[in-house]
Amino acid sequence: MNFADRLIAATKIKKSHVVVGLDPRWSALPPQLKTTATVHNELGPQAAALAFYQFGRAIIDAVHDVAVAIKPQLAFYEQYGPWGMHALVQTVEYARQQGLLVIADAKRGDIGSTAVAYAQAYIGGLAATDEPAWSLQADAVTVNAYLGSDGVNPFVQAGAATGSGIFALVKTSNQSSGELQDQLIEGEPVYAKMARMVNAWGKDLVGNEGYSSVGAVVGATYPEEAAQLRQLMPQAIFLVPGYGAQGGSAQDVLPAFNPDGLGAVVSSSRGIIFAYQQDPQYGAEEYADAARAAAIRMRDDINHALATRLDHGDVHLDQ
Repeated sequence: MNFADRLIAATKIKKSHVVVGLDPRWSALPPQLKTTATVHNELGPQAAALAFYQFGRAIIDAVHDVAVAIKPQLAFYEQYGPWGMHALVQTVEYARQQGLLVIADAKRGDIGSTAVAYAQAYIGGLAATDEPAWSLQADAVTVNAYLGSDGVNPFVQAGAATGSGIFALVKTSNQSSGELQDQLIEGEPVYAKMARMVNAWGKDLVGNEGYSSVGAVVGATYPEEAAQLRQLMPQAIFLVPGYGAQGGSAQDVLPAFNPDGLGAVVSSSRGIIFAYQQDPQYGAEEYADAARAAAIRMRDDINHALATRLDHGDVHLDQ
């Protein structure tokens, strides 16, 4: 099934637009996980990988019926070499077993054969029949599209071959994004130029729900820009980071949605996976319970904001 159709189906079934980012940091892990992981491994990459897998598995168990997807940030796993990558592969496999879509937050960007290799590594579908092949088989991958179409086309081709999707960086949530993305070219900001390109790249991958498998990363911290981009990319699904810890609210993410209450999923990482550090009713031993409670609050906040906007509830989120 087309990735966009699978994602829209998940939002309808679960009545949720929540994506949980897995950004495991050794310093923020519950102490009991670090203690267990260092019993036999000392303080090395093997210990980090073990703790990251145990942590990710517990978070997945806690949110699998609330979130539509997990979004592992690959850098946190890559820093621990082959042990970290093994933990990533195990985590992705477990998330899939629990019915979650997986968005590999890789933000890869390159051209030619390198882009082909990146696309094959994360979503597959490009290896020749007479060569060895492996893929993480993520449902989607984030892509830095600012190298232009040469760097994006292999991912689009891989998505077409496997039913996977991509999310191209358009207007990111970080404070310095405007240094480049807000610059004007012929009276139009760079992010708008990128949006037009994303819209064009996705034309041939529109599913039955009317959305394309070529989506866009649009930060919750820039709601006015999101409203403009929604008009430029009506068929793109927006992956919206910046909710919660980065300051974005449920009201801030509304412009990313189409009038039907669809077209966007919202990501939160630290605000969910490390919620136990912020909520005094939960201790470190209850980190998974705290994550679940935070994900439910996020789901309900976004749904309430959408329902309030949608013609006094005449349009229902589960239709």
